[in-house]
Amino acid sequence: MINVTKTFFPPIEEYQAQLQRVWQNEWLTNRGALVLELEEKLKAYLQVNSILITNNGTIPLQIALKLLGKGGEIITTPFSYVATTASILWENCTPIFVDIHPDFLTIDETQIEAAITPKTSAILATHVFGNPCNIELIERIAHQHGLKVIYDAAHCFGVSYQGQSVFEYGDVSTCSFHATKLFHTGEGGAVFCNDEKLMHQIYYSHNFGHDGPMAFHGLGINGKISELQAAMGLAVLPHLERIIAARKEVVGFYLNTLNFEVLTTMKLRENTHWNYSYFPVIFETEAQLLRVQKALNDHEIFPRRYFYPSLNKVGYIKDTAMPISESIAQTILCLPLSHALEPDDVAQIVNLINANL
Repeated sequence: MINVTKTFFPPIEEYQAQLQRVWQNEWLTNRGALVLELEEKLKAYLQVNSILITNNGTIPLQIALKLLGKGGEIITTPFSYVATTASILWENCTPIFVDIHPDFLTIDETQIEAAITPKTSAILATHVFGNPCNIELIERIAHQHGLKVIYDAAHCFGVSYQGQSVFEYGDVSTCSFHATKLFHTGEGGAVFCNDEKLMHQIYYSHNFGHDGPMAFHGLGINGKISELQAAMGLAVLPHLERIIAARKEVVGFYLNTLNFEVLTTMKLRENTHWNYSYFPVIFETEAQLLRVQKALNDHEIFPRRYFYPSLNKVGYIKDTAMPISESIAQTILCLPLSHALEPDDVAQIVNLINANL
């Protein structure tokens, strides 16, 4: 069976070596030695100024929205994983959707200003499949209107834009370290922020608001990652270059052999160093997608419809027409992509797709 992705498991003895340190330290949570070490290694690998790793990738969004959203309207994209919009609602803010660019699949920056009202407090944009938004224009608009910018960069581990980590942009950027991601800690995430005062608020917010054991800076939640999760991250990180190289080969095969007279894929934004995190293809019709999907499923191959449905169609959200997002959501399929795919597997996937278009 071939799934849309495959979790990378480091050699078990390498994970056990990290776990041995946990047992020696007799420290499981509350920012132990392995968490602190992983943060320093990730800072160096990603070339970022600050990082706080967390127990999942959604908590950073919620904390950022709690601190910056202030119960207002949040301009966001309908083409993202549901956590993006769910976090807005969970923090008692209101999502205001702006349609997406048909080529880049990120929020259409040219439509943002028209969505701004006196109630707007922030822009929450997703770098879709690791493809950066139009950061320059988004941040120019935010500056002109006094808005905060939060980037959902869940797919962006290792991505750089204009020569620096994509995590360095915005008031806050977030990432997911879920088991399905390029780099993972089993379950986990991270938040990035270069404003020292705001990062201090984020830090205490992820630890119940604590200022020492018996005092509090303010309101908080539990966003702490454990030593067991950090141990996984420390075991995975040394293998990242091999993982990325293997995925790059698969992407190259797809690009060279799929029938792009019929299919299309996303356009990478200029000056992006991409991470090969996902490989989406867009069909001419949903019927064509379903036909190809069935042919693949019949051979135990399981791509995934990221992101379906368009989030403006989720039942608990007020439906506003988003024609491009809705069309893309109905016709896009992410193909299997992982470090473990063999050339014969990729060839079979390509042959089945091309034969059923």
